[in-house]
Amino acid sequence: MTLTNGRGDAGRHFGFTMLRKLLLVSAALIVALPASAGVRYVRGGFGFGPAFGPWGYGYDPYFYGGYPIVTHPNAGQVKLDTKIKDAEVYVNGSYAGTAGELKSMWLKQGSYKLEVRAPGREQFAQQIYVVNGKTMKVRPELRMEPKS
Repeated sequence: MTLTNGRGDAGRHFGFTMLRKLLLVSAALIVALPASAGVRYVRGGFGFGPAFGPWGYGYDPYFYGGYPIVTHPNAGQVKLDTKIKDAEVYVNGSYAGTAGELKSMWLKQGSYKLEVRAPGREQFAQQIYVVNGKTMKVRPELRMEPKS
């Protein structure tokens, strides 16, 4: 014994079509769930007025973009603070660059001999110890050499 709604095969076909659509929508939702689970929060919202995109504003969901986070595993940062930008910087006796180029350096943890040299000025030399994840500020005072 079978139950029919009086439509015969047409009613059965209609039921299968709806079932297929329901399964398709369910599959699409299941596929989209992992992508939406990774979103922690969204700043902003919908706005009114002139818009550049479908979200109401002409920006991405974080409006001002992401903030660059620079991480160097197993390294510490050394920042040079000197007014003499053309001074030469040496690390363990090897030339690293000028002070203007090397405003900050990432070095592996350990002990280093840091030297800063500029023509006509006293040489700065210091033994530094770099710690992972920490920032060390070095302020070399490159005084003028006394005239003799």
